[in-house]
Amino acid sequence: MRALSVKRGRLPTRLLLVVALVLGALSLQAPARADLQNPRQDFLRASTSGLFLHWGERTAPAHTNCAAWESDVTAGGWSPDYWVNEAQKLHAQYLVLATFHSRLGYARPWPSKIPGSCSTKRDFLGELIAAAKAKGLKTILYMTDDPQWHADGGHEWLDSAGYSAYKGSKVDLTARDGFGQFSYDNFFEVMDRYPDLGGFWIDNDNDYWLSHNLYQQIYQKRPGYTISNNNEDTPIMDMISNEQKTGMTPSYDYPQALYTAQPRLTEADFKLPSTGAWWYDGSDPAVDKKLTLGRLITNAGSSVKALMAETAQVNGKFPSNQSAFNDFANGYLTPIWQSLHGVEGGGYLYGGLKPGFWNDGAQGVTTISKTDPNLQYIHVITPPSTSTLKLRDNGYQVTGVTNLRTGTAISYSQSGGTLSLTGLSGWDPYDTVLKVTTKGRTGIIAPSGYTMSASASASGHGAAAAADGDYLTYWDSGKTLPVRLDFSLGAAKTVRYLGINQREDSVSYARSDTEQSARIKGYKVYVSADGKDWGSPVKSGTLPSARGVAFIDIPAVSTGHVRLEVTSTYAASADTARYKRLRIDETWLGSAYATAGSAVPLARTRAESALTPPSGSTIDDAEAP
Repeated sequence: MRALSVKRGRLPTRLLLVVALVLGALSLQAPARADLQNPRQDFLRASTSGLFLHWGERTAPAHTNCAAWESDVTAGGWSPDYWVNEAQKLHAQYLVLATFHSRLGYARPWPSKIPGSCSTKRDFLGELIAAAKAKGLKTILYMTDDPQWHADGGHEWLDSAGYSAYKGSKVDLTARDGFGQFSYDNFFEVMDRYPDLGGFWIDNDNDYWLSHNLYQQIYQKRPGYTISNNNEDTPIMDMISNEQKTGMTPSYDYPQALYTAQPRLTEADFKLPSTGAWWYDGSDPAVDKKLTLGRLITNAGSSVKALMAETAQVNGKFPSNQSAFNDFANGYLTPIWQSLHGVEGGGYLYGGLKPGFWNDGAQGVTTISKTDPNLQYIHVITPPSTSTLKLRDNGYQVTGVTNLRTGTAISYSQSGGTLSLTGLSGWDPYDTVLKVTTKGRTGIIAPSGYTMSASASASGHGAAAAADGDYLTYWDSGKTLPVRLDFSLGAAKTVRYLGINQREDSVSYARSDTEQSARIKGYKVYVSADGKDWGSPVKSGTLPSARGVAFIDIPAVSTGHVRLEVTSTYAASADTARYKRLRIDETWLGSAYATAGSAVPLARTRAESALTPPSGSTIDDAEAP
């Protein structure tokens, strides 16, 4: 909203104050809408991972007296530097402290002036913020919306009488509205006390917060704070975090379960001991290195932040198995860190080699440097059963491949759109990283060389968006199947394949009857000289339900028109939100495959040139998945 300009000499001061208050109220009551890109998000977008700390009054052995808990924490030698150092071993860039948590006694680890639940005299939160800042890390505070566990374990953790006396009216903290008011007050106390806090990590919404425009006020009061939400893509928040998902094959490929499309900020939070509670319950389960590292790497290969949960004991120290894993991770990640940090996931909107399921049982992801799209990495988490690895090159002309850890040169060739790496052996048990240098992309017909049309489109999402080089726009078929997407080339040109980046706003496999893949299943490709006579399809088949770029190769043909007909998608009618839904971010046509000695590379696409979508873009309720 544009500010109202008023000259002070024209209106009384009191009236000016009223005008200001009205304008402020109007700005806070705007529809749920937040910046998709904003400078406050820079540290999260630049991050690879964070350390999730569930630690509170009910950390084993549980306390019911706040003073006794605080005394034991201090007597045990708690130090914020320990957590910061452990986060650095994991190569994390931020910490999320979950102490004001419904299952941990609603403790507040700062000297609060607001009665209602446990608060400490020692400023644990302030000490952690300062210690993290000193090492270049940020601290984010977990805030719960949920009073349902107020009597968990047979003890009443909330003090309605104390809070009511403080407010001067009766408030029931065990009811959602009353708890919403109590937690609302705590948001403001924290904002007043800690300007260096990184923001809030919110475990779902509370109607009291929404009716009082909490999130808008956070952004106004602390413009540098970010807001993340758990399991719910609330448009006004900066990031959605997806709580530990399981059931994927392979089990470490966490992003297969995510449904929020980039460039929306996304995070995956998971437990390092994959079994047991999110907080220390007295046990010390083992940390599965393959699973944990696989999750970290596949998240990085999908531009998803990895929030790794470890179970701090009362004194803050981690159980021995987690501590040992952190020591191991520190040494393991350092030599390959350039392939996981300062990169984006390859094969998505930023370009890059194709990730996912490769040949002979191989599985992995690719990453692409944010500053140099000609520098890419292949992460082979599950190696092939042979000594050869094959993956789609996405039009990149490769100039060299080396093993990142050893520096050993890898033999390679390119043919038919495939990069083949041969003579491979000595696979790393967790992640063999291959560094790939390229000369850019070649053999791709520039989208400016053709126009798009479709047999059906949803309002505001026309066919042109499927080839405009902008991943903030997409074509939506309006739940029409079969549906046609046509490319008009203007003149006859050689076409060898179609490249497709579907919108990543669904899971890639059927998690349930109401959470299924909205990706292309059956397709047919036609060509035409005049755009009228299409004849029989030159190619038909089935695309896999998989994340990342997809390709359809066709027999080499000189043509002026190409048609992609989608006959079916994967979601069944039981998933009413995704049944027949088809959304495509970008498509393109390839005129030739990249080979050694190919022609001068095609100029970088808009997405590759910036490696971030345009700033100042927004997301609102209509755009949320």
